[in-house]
Amino acid sequence: MIQTSQLTKCYGDKTVLNIDSLNISKGQSFGLVGNNGAGKTTYFSLLLDLIQPTTGYIKNNNIRVSQSEDWKPFTSAFIDESFLIGYLTPEEYFYFIGELRGQNKADVDTFVKQFEDFFHDEILNQKKYLRDLSKGNQKKVGIVAALIGDPKVVILDEPFANLDPTTQIRLKAIVKDLAETKDVTVLISSHDLMHVTDVCERIVVLEKGEVIKDMATNTATLKELEGYFAGSATL
Repeated sequence: MIQTSQLTKCYGDKTVLNIDSLNISKGQSFGLVGNNGAGKTTYFSLLLDLIQPTTGYIKNNNIRVSQSEDWKPFTSAFIDESFLIGYLTPEEYFYFIGELRGQNKADVDTFVKQFEDFFHDEILNQKKYLRDLSKGNQKKVGIVAALIGDPKVVILDEPFANLDPTTQIRLKAIVKDLAETKDVTVLISSHDLMHVTDVCERIVVLEKGEVIKDMATNTATLKELEGYFAGSATL
């Protein structure tokens, strides 16, 4: 589904991303982990054509993302609150995204209703603008909006940050359902090793822009990751 080849991103003489080859299968729940500055957000930004690669390319369903927009109808993402429109209410924002994805208001209302537990009575019917919501509630809106219109690829950058424990548990169930039941390719970056190992069947570790580890998730993965990063901390 996602093919990465000879990909680099440089700023001046500094290379912040250097991935020779990375392929992500359709329907896979894929986790990207690494310390700050490892290149996780850079990779997602390249995948979403928010920045241009220095060399190489990423293909999404055989479409080179930097050369065509044909991947956009089946791909969605929430990276941070800059994806939101602060002067809209959550309902207005959901309708706006729905219209972009060919959904009418009734479709959107029906879809959003299934996330009432995730919203925990803090999002809908509150008569608040998105800019006035907490960081956690803004994230809830952005994540749910990214799921409108039945996307086949969903990209989430640090989705568990700023969420309370109950919401994190609910989000993990949502992510697992996407990959396991709906065959959606889900890409997640996270600093939370426990959460990412809970929901991702494959995890890649980035360090200084390069792939250091690429592992299928199993019962030993969390301990292996903790050991790796504990070792990095002592260097």
